[in-house]
Amino acid sequence: MYKYFYDLHIHSCLSPCGDDDMTPNNIVNMSGLKALDIIAVCDHNSIKNCEAVFKAAKNNDTGLLVIPASEITTSEEIHTLVYFSGFEGMYDFESEVLYKKRVMIKNNKKIFGEQIIMDEFDNITGEDEYLLINAADISIDEIFKTAGRYEAAAVPAHIDKDANGLLAIFAYFPEHLRNNPVEIKDFEKIDGLRSEHMLTGRILCSSDAHYLWDIAEPGNVLHSEREILTAADFINLILQKY
Repeated sequence: MYKYFYDLHIHSCLSPCGDDDMTPNNIVNMSGLKALDIIAVCDHNSIKNCEAVFKAAKNNDTGLLVIPASEITTSEEIHTLVYFSGFEGMYDFESEVLYKKRVMIKNNKKIFGEQIIMDEFDNITGEDEYLLINAADISIDEIFKTAGRYEAAAVPAHIDKDANGLLAIFAYFPEHLRNNPVEIKDFEKIDGLRSEHMLTGRILCSSDAHYLWDIAEPGNVLHSEREILTAADFINLILQKY
């Protein structure tokens, strides 16, 4: 049995709420210091720093598996993580979903913060001029249907939080989503949530880190009978395909 320590919900400096120190190399190095095996960078409604973090991990020869991902705000204001099995599917999702479904309102940096795009060497290559934290014009059901077309996994984020969690918005857990993986913030709530809402999918627990010190300590663990070498392996594991 293989064991992997993870943090699958980390924001980079691209998210307006993410600290400017959340650069690709800082994220990779802090994850290494905390002895994590798998991470995912999940910026709001964007994937523009994912490949930079992936390349930074490769350049530093860390052995860290970086999952391409994004945190989508649905039309219901539910935060939903989308994990991709590869960059091709991720960029197709960006061009065919994010660009078409995002609400294009200019970002006010003085109010919301900067939205910095970087390369794998922490060089600034641009900024996203449109505010990323707005709700996109896509429902949570559409996200789940769409994810499958891109060999991705949709995961309702921090369902135990009062803000932007599925339970906070709906006050119940839709029956047709109970077999899907979900994310929580507080590990101690797993048993209660699983029992109360009859959840049968995998329950993940991640940090939702916006600052380097928030990145998870090596406590959250994934067990697998197979070695997890790629993002596709990870997708299959959390979707319980093996």
